[in-house]
Amino acid sequence: MSGAEPDGTRITGELCRYIAGALGRKLPAEVAAKARHHLIDTLAAMVSGSRLGPGQAAIKYVRALGGTGEALLAGTDFITTAVNAALANGMLAHADETDDSHVGARTHIGCSIVPASLAMAERGGRDGEALLRAIVLGYDVAARINFALGPDYLLKGPHNPHSLGPGFGAAAAAGALAGIDADRAVHLLAYAANQSSGLRIYMRDESHIGKAFDFGGMPARNGVTSATMVEAGFTGVADALTGQFGFFEAFSPDPDLAALVDGLGSRFEIMRTNIKKWSVGSPAQAALDSLEALMAEHAFSAADVQALDAHMPDDRAHIVDDRKMPDINLQHLLAVLLTDGALSFETSHDYARMKDPAILDLKRRITMVPSNELTRARPERQAIIEITLDDGRRLTHRTRAVRGTPENPMESAEIEAKARDLMAPVLGKDQADGLIEAVRAIEKLSDARELRRWLAA
Repeated sequence: MSGAEPDGTRITGELCRYIAGALGRKLPAEVAAKARHHLIDTLAAMVSGSRLGPGQAAIKYVRALGGTGEALLAGTDFITTAVNAALANGMLAHADETDDSHVGARTHIGCSIVPASLAMAERGGRDGEALLRAIVLGYDVAARINFALGPDYLLKGPHNPHSLGPGFGAAAAAGALAGIDADRAVHLLAYAANQSSGLRIYMRDESHIGKAFDFGGMPARNGVTSATMVEAGFTGVADALTGQFGFFEAFSPDPDLAALVDGLGSRFEIMRTNIKKWSVGSPAQAALDSLEALMAEHAFSAADVQALDAHMPDDRAHIVDDRKMPDINLQHLLAVLLTDGALSFETSHDYARMKDPAILDLKRRITMVPSNELTRARPERQAIIEITLDDGRRLTHRTRAVRGTPENPMESAEIEAKARDLMAPVLGKDQADGLIEAVRAIEKLSDARELRRWLAA
């Protein structure tokens, strides 16, 4: 790595200057609009997550810690330190599979960036425009860290890409909101690097609590910790990313350092981030899109289905293959959609339905078929549903561009309807509508703490 240090120093400096100047740069209109979508989508995930197991565990833990009143835990009336709030709200945001994801960077980004940004914006009384710009910055840095590491390499190794890039993205967003300049941003990156952690053991986590911490809580907490320590005067080494024994030497055998700054200011990674139509695991999205399309086009019911084959990319089919949690069990989700004709947040998270004899009978007619051809297909995460009906008809639909991806984006009304479905059971319809309206006009918000009236329950 020693030969790369001079170039690494230049790249680190460019990244630090970008972080320090982020709040002073006006966002293009389309980027600001997309950022508002991801903000309300993540806030809705936080609110709904406050009533799920991982969220309840996080709230209980942070309540016991107490702390100076700086930021709110969503879905509660409890205000604590920015570090604690980032931890809890990050876990709330990934308490299930509702939050956004970036396929290219192989990570969920919003569940750490939004909680970290919101906590720091509340702590500093920052306005809505600053909050939005910090969020966009966080997405940019999080994705680029993983690009530099090599997303495909990360998928084959023990390190968790959902923890690594987002930890730096959360630090960048929090640091910008703390007013950290370019000279101190090198220390910010040093503390983010030293806190880098996370293993791919989350696949074995049946409670989703550890996974919520790995994906959302830990990166958000570490990012805010980095920012507040540097704000308080902590210093670190200037070459923590690219120097000897630094971050990239530790985490990647062949890092692409240029990817750290490639396209900064012109290619905004939030524009390439997916918002889920369905509040379930990402690999299931395309299959559900396909089944919904077939049901809309052809008149048939669950009782008419003789067999259903779900062709899935073979590199990720295992993620949703008959898992013990309903929202990441593809066969179960397809059976519920066939039976109910729709799939809501409530029905996709109903554990009791997993023991329903009618659902179990239908599941026996559903087969997952891993496909290498679908793994190689672009855009990624395509799926094919083939159905054989009792009357002999064979129906097929292939989803090439999943709803909610950049190739097939959701409209504002769809995103807001999803958010309302998630939040109304916790906050009530009027308060949920108030939060949606506040985010629509977020640039006019004078103080991020004004969002508390809508987020508190």
